[in-house]
This record gives sequence, C-alpha cells and structure tokens, in this order.
Amino acid sequence: MIRIGILGYGNLGRGIECAIKHTKDMKLVAVFTRRDPSTVKILTSDAKVENIENVLEYKDDIDVMILCGGSATDLPKQTPEYAKYFNVVDSFDTHANIPEHFEKVDDAAKASHHFGLISAGWDPGMFSLNRVYANAVLPTGADYTFWGKGVSQGHSDAIRRIEGVVDARQYTVPVEAALEAVRSGSNPELTTRQKHTRECYVVAKEGADKARIENEINTMPNYFADYDTTVHFISMEEMKKNHSKLPHGGFVIRTGKTGWDNENNHVIEYSLKLDSNPEFTASVIVAYSRAVYRMRKEGKIGAHTVFDVPPAYLLDMSAEEMRAHLL
Repeated sequence: MIRIGILGYGNLGRGIECAIKHTKDMKLVAVFTRRDPSTVKILTSDAKVENIENVLEYKDDIDVMILCGGSATDLPKQTPEYAKYFNVVDSFDTHANIPEHFEKVDDAAKASHHFGLISAGWDPGMFSLNRVYANAVLPTGADYTFWGKGVSQGHSDAIRRIEGVVDARQYTVPVEAALEAVRSGSNPELTTRQKHTRECYVVAKEGADKARIENEINTMPNYFADYDTTVHFISMEEMKKNHSKLPHGGFVIRTGKTGWDNENNHVIEYSLKLDSNPEFTASVIVAYSRAVYRMRKEGKIGAHTVFDVPPAYLLDMSAEEMRAHLL
C-alpha cells in the first residue's frame, strides 16, 4: 500500500481523501492542518488528524505527501520546505512562476534525496500533456487554451487573501466568438483579453473599503491585470445560495496543417466539463502520487512535472492489462 499524507484540508484536501477511497493500492495515513485538529472532521475512520507542527513525526510513515495549499502564498514556501522531508506532490498553478518554483523544489528534493512533482492537475497538468501531444503530431500549427465557464480555485483564493475580503468566487468565462473563430481553423491571433473575461463575486467585511478591494483585484499581476474583470460585491447569504459549487472546465485546441505544401487543415480539441473542480484536480493528483511512489522506488530524485512521468505509471494496472484493454 502507498501511504499518503494530506497537508491542508480544504476543498482540495477533501477531494484527495475521496479519491484515495476509490483506490486499491493507497492508504490515507494522516491529514495535517493549521487548525485545531479536534475541529477537523475527516471521512476516513482509520486516518489521523494532526497539527501541521507535528508533520515531521511522520517522516518514516508517509510515502507521498500531497500539498493542498494555495498557489498564491502557500505552495511557493511549502513545497520546497516539505520536499526536504517527504516525496511531495503539489498543484501549483501560477503558470508564469512555474520555472522558478521548479528550481526551488528541485534544489530541495535533490539535496534530501526526495522526489517532488509540481503542478499536477488539469491545467497545468492534463491540458499541458495535450498541448505536448498536439504539438508533436502537428508541428506546423497554433495552440489555443480556453478555460471555463467555471470557478478558479487559485484565483478565488488570491482574492480571499486581500485584506477586507471574507469570501470570494472567481469565474473564468471564454469569449464565445473567439472560441468559434479558433474551431473554424482560421488561426486567429488573440490577445489574453480577447479570449476570456473574469467575473468576481466578493463578500467584503463590514466597513471594508470596496473601492480599494476592487482595485487590488483588477491590478493583480498574473491573475486579473490582463483581463476584462467585473467585480460584484454580494452578501454571504447570496454567496451560499448561488455560488457554493465549484464547476469548471475548458478546451485545449491546436490547429495545424499537413501535406507537402500544407494543403490540409486539422483541428485537435480536448475538453473537460467538471462538476467539481477540486475533486477532479484531486483525482489527477492521486494518480500522479502513484507515479511519484513508483519513480522514487526506481531511485529518481529531484523535481519533475507531468511531462516526465510515463503514462503507465499512473494506473493501478499491469502492463499486460493495459495492452489488453486500453491500447
């Protein structure tokens, strides 16, 4: 059995726990939280709940530690730190900062002889793989990625970090005209702003400066500064009634040409429609945790991404079973 630890028990952490339930080769050992452990109720009866301060007591009892913090402030510190003591997986999704994050995790994991897999999820993650496959098959072409409509966990978390914000949901919305132009094979040149809009629903503390909060959202680099963003201030009651679920999805499209004179056009499209963003992300992470365990057993150390993982390492199936049923 692959022994799993979960660090952080929010939406993603709960999704990880649910995904582990449906595996045959994994066991949840413990959940680590910054909260009082007595206030955290988990679903797995034989797993422990521990304060994060006790995490190092489990160095020899956990094969893979799954880090469920946010990309804005948690993971940039947590992943390099815990890679000193555990094999780790995170879902770091600030695309612009992935190279820097990779280097920090790589240094820490190599120094401690551990394995760190970063940016596992659906984007980065599954969408990243589809971009690679499509580029390999159609080297002459153009890539397009559309997200939504759906709630972005990372962007919502970034808003919640703003002073004066009680709760927030951010919806990423594809611009339909841009999506159809890409599907037509016309290879449009689209700016970031032309492809998506962002809608933010924010519950502010009583007396908070809403104009300042809105300005901080609109000018936040890597998250909102490059998009047409609309901010709605709502009550907590409206948030719970209308924005309690976490749907998401999106499209990865590559248009390309083949033939001696590039006379034939092709469109590759991969899409996701998700009832629960965190639960689907968790399912991807759990599959890659299996790969982390196997690759570390082979002696591999340092930081890696989904690009470095053989597909066969993700499944709890033998090579013979995969050839018979999936090839």
